[in-house]
Amino acid sequence: MHEIEFDRIDRKILAFLQEHGRASNLELAEAAGLSPAQCHRRHRRLEEAGFIAGYETRLAPARLDLHVVAFILVAMEKGHIRDLSKFTDLVMGMPEVLECYSITGDFDFMIKVIARDLKGLSHFLIDKLMRMPGVDSVRSSVCLEEFKCTNALPLPE
Repeated sequence: MHEIEFDRIDRKILAFLQEHGRASNLELAEAAGLSPAQCHRRHRRLEEAGFIAGYETRLAPARLDLHVVAFILVAMEKGHIRDLSKFTDLVMGMPEVLECYSITGDFDFMIKVIARDLKGLSHFLIDKLMRMPGVDSVRSSVCLEEFKCTNALPLPE
């Protein structure tokens, strides 16, 4: 990763991109107060320096008949350190898993999953997750209502 000077113009570019990922270079340049050529160079420089991890489209789950979001805590069996990488490899390949984190505390992992309905969530928990090697216990919480869901990061002043 390149070390670059990060200034207020870079913050403007990144802030605008977080809100308007499909913006044209002209729109981005106007928002940053730069010429299109200058903006294009800065945008590419930010990508090359690793400030921009990627681009994605956020879909509407309800339109795809996915109505249940759950947060699941997973405890691994004691002494199954060798199963941790097997667990993460398997989880990475599960389309229901939206996020997975290794955490501190009484549990080893926290995962966010999405399912069509409670029956689909039950199938995921019982037939997939709880049958994985090294999994000792799980605790799930179903999301009742989403108030904020974003990947936008707070940018330093």
